[in-house]
Amino acid sequence: MFSQLGERLNASLQRLRGRGRLTEDNIKETQREIRQALLAADVALPVVKSFIAEVSEQALGQEVLQSLDPGKQLVSIVHQALVHALGTEDAPLEIDKQAPAIVLMAGLQGAGKTTTVAKLARRLNEVDKKKVAVVSTDVYRPAAIEQLKTLALEVGVDYIDIAKHEDPVVIANEAVKKAKQSFYDVLLIDTAGRLHIDDAMMTEIKALHKATQPIETLFIVDSMTGQDAANTAKAFHDALPLTGVVLSKADGDARGGAALSVRHITGKPIKFMGVGEKTDALQAFHPERLASQILGMGDILTLVEEAERKLSDKQRKKSEKLAKKIQKGRGFDLEDFRDQLTQIDKMGGMASLLDKMPGMGQVPKGALDKLGGGAMTTKMIAIIDSMTVQERRFPKVLNGSRKRRIAKGSGTDVPDINRLLKQYTQMQKMSKKMAKPGAMKKLMRQFGGQLPPEGF
Repeated sequence: MFSQLGERLNASLQRLRGRGRLTEDNIKETQREIRQALLAADVALPVVKSFIAEVSEQALGQEVLQSLDPGKQLVSIVHQALVHALGTEDAPLEIDKQAPAIVLMAGLQGAGKTTTVAKLARRLNEVDKKKVAVVSTDVYRPAAIEQLKTLALEVGVDYIDIAKHEDPVVIANEAVKKAKQSFYDVLLIDTAGRLHIDDAMMTEIKALHKATQPIETLFIVDSMTGQDAANTAKAFHDALPLTGVVLSKADGDARGGAALSVRHITGKPIKFMGVGEKTDALQAFHPERLASQILGMGDILTLVEEAERKLSDKQRKKSEKLAKKIQKGRGFDLEDFRDQLTQIDKMGGMASLLDKMPGMGQVPKGALDKLGGGAMTTKMIAIIDSMTVQERRFPKVLNGSRKRRIAKGSGTDVPDINRLLKQYTQMQKMSKKMAKPGAMKKLMRQFGGQLPPEGF
């Protein structure tokens, strides 16, 4: 996510890290590189100008030029400028002011609006413990209503079914009435999208807003459209009193132009980011955390929150049991390895996990891709599941004939099994090191931003 922007910014700043003295010339040279990085990331020009002006004002100050570690201080200045561009403060939903809290969702067709409605409904239900209902007023797109019904069932929230009607305003009004009667905490209203902004669309969305008086009006925008996303959001903001923006498909956005442009151009905060296809792949937007992640400083807080949210009590107990087992010097077997693979998969995969670790911004381009995605993890779990209990607990018994049997049972090849065993051996060695006091701090110093061993 935003990898291209992160790589170029880090490359520009890396030249200044560790220098004992900075001059105005090399600071200005770095600013030119930062400007080019932002423009290449499709950041809107007004945002680029504002960003560079903020960095210039602080970077050319005496406290930077005369500081003991000026390169490090300049990185801090760029970090703060990123935070300001992204919105400075978190902007949670204001859903506790009234019941039901009406949330109107708007956006262009193809932006992932209906899926985002389902993701938000799930988050409000599971994380915020709200009683949530959803309704679709999209009477134009074939099967739009059925799609939201199916998604509502999948994420465990209610769909308010209104007798077939051609008027979106009537549907919305009836849904609000039913939400009040059934004492829902939140009602999410999905609206029709269009391939482009037109008068008919704006007239309809204005009528829906006037009829329902939502507490939140969110604009869902495809982040991969770059600065066009910000311009589209502004057009909607001019027509509607938007309260926030949701960036969909942020996991596929290597540039980051939309995230950096939307806040500045619309004046409205980004409240959530869609970071995957699954219905649990919606993150609250934290400007400071994202700025840190872009600059390779990691995002440990989000990592911890994801673990708390995505891992079940049973899985957390397994992790605690494994930690005690390792601390006592007992073996780390393939059953333990399978449990760890399952948890990593639930956290979005190894690449996603490492992306939030401090120092990973220094990893060479494409290196994380070598770790493999969900398909690789699924294959490894299938191999372990094809073993007997004895083979999982005592991997040394795996000879040629056993490996051929396992390969046949898991639909893989013997080289796949050998690779898994190699990764298992490396993780087993790592677990022994991690059992020692102070091992984590020593490990992070050792990596120094380099890629951990395969199977970490």
